[in-house]
Amino acid sequence: MGVPRPDAYAVEPWILREPAGPRLDDLAETETTFALSNGCLGMRGVLDEGEPTGQAGTYLAGLHELRTMVYTEERAGEPEATQTLVNTIDGALVRLFVDGHALDVREGGLLGHERALDMRAGTLRRELRWRSPGGEVVDVESERLVSFRHRTAAAVRYAVRPVDRPVDVVVQSALVANEQQPLRPRHLNTKDLLRHPLEPLEHRATGDRLTLLHRTRRTAFVLGAAAEHEVSAPRGVQVHSESEEDAARFTVAVRLEPGEELVVVKYLGYAWSEHRGLPAVRDEVAAAVTAARAAGWDGLVADQRAVLDEFWEHADVEVDGDPELQQAVRFALWHLLQATDRAEGRAIAGKALTGSGYEGHAFWDTEMFVLHVMTALRPHVSRDALMWRFATLSKARARAAQLDLRGAAFPWRSIAGEECSGYWPAGTAAFHVNAAVAEAVIRYVDTTEDGEFARTVGLELLVETARLWASLGHTTGDGAFHLFGVTGPDEYSAVSDDNVYTNLMAQRNLRGAAHWAERFPDEAAELGVDPDERGQWLTAADAMAVPYDADLGVHPQAAGFTDQPVWDFDAMTEDSYPLHANFPYFQLYRKQVVKQTDLVLAMFARGDAFTDEQKARNLDYYERVTVRDSSLSACVQAVLAAEVGHLDLAHDYVVESALADLRDADHDSGDGLHLAALAGVWIALVAGFGGLRQVDGRLEFRPALPEGLTRLAFRMGFHGRRLRVTVRHDGATYEVLEGEPLTLWHEGEEVEAAVDAPVHRPLTARPRRQAPTQPKTRRPARRSRPPAA
Repeated sequence: MGVPRPDAYAVEPWILREPAGPRLDDLAETETTFALSNGCLGMRGVLDEGEPTGQAGTYLAGLHELRTMVYTEERAGEPEATQTLVNTIDGALVRLFVDGHALDVREGGLLGHERALDMRAGTLRRELRWRSPGGEVVDVESERLVSFRHRTAAAVRYAVRPVDRPVDVVVQSALVANEQQPLRPRHLNTKDLLRHPLEPLEHRATGDRLTLLHRTRRTAFVLGAAAEHEVSAPRGVQVHSESEEDAARFTVAVRLEPGEELVVVKYLGYAWSEHRGLPAVRDEVAAAVTAARAAGWDGLVADQRAVLDEFWEHADVEVDGDPELQQAVRFALWHLLQATDRAEGRAIAGKALTGSGYEGHAFWDTEMFVLHVMTALRPHVSRDALMWRFATLSKARARAAQLDLRGAAFPWRSIAGEECSGYWPAGTAAFHVNAAVAEAVIRYVDTTEDGEFARTVGLELLVETARLWASLGHTTGDGAFHLFGVTGPDEYSAVSDDNVYTNLMAQRNLRGAAHWAERFPDEAAELGVDPDERGQWLTAADAMAVPYDADLGVHPQAAGFTDQPVWDFDAMTEDSYPLHANFPYFQLYRKQVVKQTDLVLAMFARGDAFTDEQKARNLDYYERVTVRDSSLSACVQAVLAAEVGHLDLAHDYVVESALADLRDADHDSGDGLHLAALAGVWIALVAGFGGLRQVDGRLEFRPALPEGLTRLAFRMGFHGRRLRVTVRHDGATYEVLEGEPLTLWHEGEEVEAAVDAPVHRPLTARPRRQAPTQPKTRRPARRSRPPAA
């Protein structure tokens, strides 16, 4: 949590608008927020003309290169290479020349400039008026989209009009590979960006079609892009096309009178494969661009609107009383859709396809945060994402064997399934990624009742993750089952014993595996599960060690955590944060200081393991030592703050999470979105103020609102029904919008809602407690305000 920059976007319910012109010092950040994607193809929101730019990027899901890991000495079990997301072929580039002057917002006179991301239309629009260095004034309008309907297609509509006198106009549309990126040395992850990752194979320019085909040098992905063009002008135009190894251009020249318009529509198609050869990929590229052109610009726009109308009908969250939060939660949902809609069995990265941060790796964040949301809104997305984990299961088994463990050890960070973390304490030792996969499997099946998935894919994932815990743990003389030497979610602690979050999530994993093995005995037997192994899982789960500090009356984050010295927060200033940038991990690991929720996350994910009073005491304790140097923290703190009664504090945390990218408080959004934090906005609102808990296949609600909000309404799916929940200060209303009647629990009371038969129940006031304190300078910005006396 840093210092937010001044507001850069107008606050509107459905549009993210940059009205004051491009902020040249923050181009990388706006390129992230204006990125377009469908989970398969992603394009950063770079200006049409390509310059100036912060970091250009066109990404294809799963396409990566290998970068050799360098160690000062040989160490067994460490990965030899890391996988790195590759910037591929830029297809959005459209340059404009007015009487020989190239459009550049840094030159001539920018008389007006606005960009608007329309989250209902699914397009990014740009309007500008520019005076060239020669004095000619033109209006330019562009609109671009990445298609949800066509998984590898995108399009750009570009229009130019002279304002006050005739001009010679040239529009040049290009495909460019191996773009040179501006050096941003303050970002560690860009120091070793691949400078020339693509090897050219073919290039063509025939009529209005451009094609480039390349191959990654080490991973040998074959990839290609093609562009076709439609030109509309008041009179004849001159056109020319040409290509070379790393670039292809289609050029249109015409003289325009004031008020006349030249329109160029550019259709884009992509294809890539690590298995198919050049002829197959060439044909797939041709098919993709032909399909896009056949749909036409109007057809592509209509398809976008149809997909989004359906999405918002099922996923919208309405927030009354805080317009900025309303915009932010829709921005979050929009990017969750973009990140996942057509991912289709590929990894969903921590930055999605919006930037090169984390080298494009996927983490446990996907299962614990992103899939938590998508299971409720678009469960097929969660199924596809879990199919990616299943497809990499053989690699996870191999990794476990390398570590002398049974079962599967899923990677801490990866694109293709191999471990890519070269730092053991913050990588492999964070075995809780296994529990996140298991949790996502159980949640998906509890929500959808997808028995076929459970019997096949789900069972095997639970069995192999359970085997990991059984072989990793150790039973001591007193019969307790311990997990020694593991790292929990908090990245300011490492290699601890009995991390409470890890232990409790492993416990759920073990019980789930045992239950499903009993439910599907034949399939379990095929996996080698016998009654003895099931019994071992249940015994380990029942004996799982859960440390508790009786003197303080709180749960230590891990064994001995509350005995460690407390970090000297009083000596810190705002500039001291993030701590990992200013202090060695050696110091952080030895003190009571928490980067992101760990024990508090355990109280959310395994609320059944804590009493209400334990939750309140634990939250109070950990608020004092949590510094939120991770964007994953505030949303979880919001949920627990709301649960124990600190509703205004919860509102503060919800907004902090919601604005992580829109206000770029930590000045790191230029590397890509914080996708899990965006998922956390939904979690904070729905699980925090909606009070939603999904327990043993049933829905429980305990809603409450802070003073600053007057209404919260959200929609979700469960057991084939579509449900809408509306929360006001005087009560909650539950409506089934589609499907059979649904039994749910409101504050412990069993109620049944049905189509055209909503149920309304009053709210019980939360207990009043003294507000917890945070470390100096780390209190969240106040959002809610008590009503005037």
